[in-house]
Amino acid sequence: MAAVILQASGLSRAFGGLQAVDGVDFELQAGEIHALIGPNGAGKTTFVSLLSGRIKPDAGVIRLGGSDITALPAHARVRAGIAYTFQITSIYPRLSVFDNVALAVRGGDLAASVMAALRRVGLAERADQVAGNLSYGHQRLLEVAMGLALSPRVLILDEPTQGLAAGEIAGFVALIRSLVPQTTVLLIEHNMEVVMGLADRITVLNFGRVLARGTTAEIRANPAVQAAYLGGDDAVA
Repeated sequence: MAAVILQASGLSRAFGGLQAVDGVDFELQAGEIHALIGPNGAGKTTFVSLLSGRIKPDAGVIRLGGSDITALPAHARVRAGIAYTFQITSIYPRLSVFDNVALAVRGGDLAASVMAALRRVGLAERADQVAGNLSYGHQRLLEVAMGLALSPRVLILDEPTQGLAAGEIAGFVALIRSLVPQTTVLLIEHNMEVVMGLADRITVLNFGRVLARGTTAEIRANPAVQAAYLGGDDAVA
């Protein structure tokens, strides 16, 4: 079994009377693509916001590579090796593609690091373009390049294929697959075809709790998951 790179124990967070994340235990193995799925409102984005330090937990412990990072703010977790791309694009639209990535580079040869990240996502030839003029699909790729420029140990992708055309999704899937095992990927995704085609393991959240975890085959066959999630509009044949 691969080493555990990111671990949560008893992670909880409430907003008023709503228990968004309720005692979640989670392990991310180094070099894997791990999908986090569940119905809308299941607590997925809150959970990864806890992992990335954007919000603080009410209870629980988060470890990265065995080190307790629970008290670290988001910027310190970025330095420790966690990169997070958002559900809604968060580029700097008035800057060039090159400059967007340059803002994320840490140390080394800046130009070489930027261009290496842009080549990874197929945007090297667009380096001088204004980021806001890119298509939506290319903006999503730019976000991934910004994440990769951080040289992350863990890359968290929140709904990366949302709004992409079918042809763009195929390219994006190929890109994500190419990132491992050098980078460990945690993927939040509603497109079950993408999930089943990419994930090594899947964790299913429902009402802020872990409903199931396992391989794609195990999750596909799980009656509780079928009832709570896969049996609806997102059903997988």
